[in-house]
Amino acid sequence: MLVKRTMSKNVVSVSVPGNREKVLDLMRKENKAVLPVVKEDTDILVGLVTRSDLINNPDEEQIAMLMTRDLITVKPGDDVVDAARLMMENNVRRVPVVNDDGELVGIITSFDIVSKALTKIEVNQAVEDFMITTVPTTWEKAPLNVAFETMNQFGLKSVLALDDDAKLSGILTETDFISEIEIISERSEHSSTVGTEGDKWSWDSTSVLYIEKNHLKFTDKVVADVAVSNVEVANSKTKVTDCAKKMKSLNIEQIPVIGVEGDLVGLVRASDLIKALVE
Repeated sequence: MLVKRTMSKNVVSVSVPGNREKVLDLMRKENKAVLPVVKEDTDILVGLVTRSDLINNPDEEQIAMLMTRDLITVKPGDDVVDAARLMMENNVRRVPVVNDDGELVGIITSFDIVSKALTKIEVNQAVEDFMITTVPTTWEKAPLNVAFETMNQFGLKSVLALDDDAKLSGILTETDFISEIEIISERSEHSSTVGTEGDKWSWDSTSVLYIEKNHLKFTDKVVADVAVSNVEVANSKTKVTDCAKKMKSLNIEQIPVIGVEGDLVGLVRASDLIKALVE
């Protein structure tokens, strides 16, 4: 299967020059985690800006300084398996699609590959062969900032919520967090006094430095207020193809995995399942 048969063609993009607020508003409006960046008044791809870029660089305002410039791209005529291999090798979940002139014509994600390619073939291997087992969890009554830091420590894009009995009760993604974040600007004053040594008639001079710094502020909600509570799960013995079909039908990119005893044993993501296609 070719990339052009799998990619999303109606791509929401942002142009440079532009600022953080423009990106954040568009991400919230379109519910996008990543936006390709094009040169103003053209379709020439020049970068990619993610939610993580916004979160990790609260002091930076300009898109040109926030975006990633060293891009992995594919062309419409490339094979989907090659696109999946590129994602795996570079640890990314989506790749812009460009034509021979470097113009943005689409974007292909690991979810696109799973829902449009992997569902078409029969892979009988169990999801336990592809899932990740080190998964961030948090108490459902924990503050959002605590849950966010937990997710960040694992370098993942989601965190699982547990109830008082340590049972799975919900899931939060980076999307859920960013809808509860605002950028707060704080100004601090630093002063120092300098006098002329040995001159009793001199005036001391005071130097004042004002530093303005941005930081993230979460709402006062707890995890349970924001997490998706009706969590779909897969069994560790679920076939890869069946799991791919479930992702497609529910339009989700990740599914918690439950073991034979009913306990949480892992998480399988679209980016994990594409390994089955490459293999």
